Amino acid sequence: MNEVAPFQPGQAGESPEETLPHNIEAEQQLLGAILTNNDIYDRVASIIKPQHFYEPVHARIYEIAAARIAKNNLASPVTLKAFMEDDEGLKELGGPAYLVRLAGAAISSFAARDYAQMIYDLAIRRKLMDIGREITDRAKRVDVTSEPKEQIVEAEQALYALAEQGQSESGFQSFLSALKTAVDVANEAYQRDGGLSGVSTGLIDMDAKLGGLHRSDLLILAGRPSMGKTSLATNIAFNIARAYRKGIRPDGTEGAVEGGVVGFYSLEMSAEQLASRILADAASVDSHRLRSGDMTEEEFRRLVEAAKELEACPLYIDDTPALPISQLAARARRLKRTCGLDALFVDYLQLVRPASAKDSRVNEVSEITQGLKAIAKELDIPVIALSQLSRSVESREDKRPQLSDLRESGSIEQDADVVMFVYRGEYYKEREKPGDDNLEAMAKWQEEMEQLHGKAEVIIGKQRHGPIGSVALSFEGRFTRFGNLAQSWQQGGIEEY
Repeated sequence: MNEVAPFQPGQAGESPEETLPHNIEAEQQLLGAILTNNDIYDRVASIIKPQHFYEPVHARIYEIAAARIAKNNLASPVTLKAFMEDDEGLKELGGPAYLVRLAGAAISSFAARDYAQMIYDLAIRRKLMDIGREITDRAKRVDVTSEPKEQIVEAEQALYALAEQGQSESGFQSFLSALKTAVDVANEAYQRDGGLSGVSTGLIDMDAKLGGLHRSDLLILAGRPSMGKTSLATNIAFNIARAYRKGIRPDGTEGAVEGGVVGFYSLEMSAEQLASRILADAASVDSHRLRSGDMTEEEFRRLVEAAKELEACPLYIDDTPALPISQLAARARRLKRTCGLDALFVDYLQLVRPASAKDSRVNEVSEITQGLKAIAKELDIPVIALSQLSRSVESREDKRPQLSDLRESGSIEQDADVVMFVYRGEYYKEREKPGDDNLEAMAKWQEEMEQLHGKAEVIIGKQRHGPIGSVALSFEGRFTRFGNLAQSWQQGGIEEY
């Protein structure tokens, strides 16, 4: 077997003082294997890309070989010679003869993935060193426009971007593997006495309709202003966090067996305002009186007791405004790694920024919804994103929202697994109050108000896994609390598939 000429230090441009991590022999032998057996490329393509090679000539050889194999053409020393005859780097290594020597140094096919992984790992180490140098250089430069906090965020983003690259594509899996996962989910529901396969919302009728909040799902909760969508989201988040109990799951892993750890991005309200809402709900104290401090001694005592109970709740709030979707994902990953994460809430979708400016708002929202769905799948958790509705609802006689009312509806409706609308008829009926002089109309209005008082509706407009329809809930405005509507005739609405 012909030996490939060894490289001398400094050929790839490193300084004599610092030799970057690399393994030229591994690169040579992997390329040789690909040039002698093109099928090996399919085994390593998901692991390494041209930029992962240390020697630039090797990167170009791999890139040309990959392009030919992708077109079902042969990639061999003979076929690549035509594309690389004028390559100055290859000439320095001996010209086209070097390609023949690579083929002669080929490894056996079973070791290809190990060599590819080694090359990839060394490339990541070099990139880490680059990021480290960049962080050091920026920290040395005292610049008014670059605050240390901003540098920390940028450094985190660079590291998380590098970590994302480390996740090689899973590719196809056998039906048997997918079937086992489906049976595990069914078993989990069965172990709960046929209850839920997902995380419970704490609202009985909603759980019955949705089967709980399913892992890897993107759920959109939409509504017009003052409908109570933030209140409903905080209620569900609090119910999940309050029910949290750790243990061994049916699949043998350790994690939440009831409830879960909750992350809540509050892009509109501050963390203190959100905590006040949850506290008002838990203590059954009027939220307005809580904010103004106008409470009785009994109410204040309930407030203190509720605050003590809430201390142990695994509910984490991030109220940073205008977060880019990339940073939102990075922070969710960090929370999952450090504290665990079983459900993520985003209030609300239109306040999230895209990673980069787009030519239209529709494309920006599309990037955001796709990013949220990617977070749900990657972290294997339900992501509940709140969304505004367009004003077209107000112009209709029937104010119940529908899918076409979603702002930039195409992307939101397409990417979401579940779309729900919060609707309170009492809100609209209150604004139809007739004049005091019209006694007949006033009597009718009061009767209708009594029927609607304290009631809300969650309309499920889309659900990939089950029925659509309507769920009736109770609503106590002074506690900003949604609850189960205790009516024997309640069947959960019309069911359609």
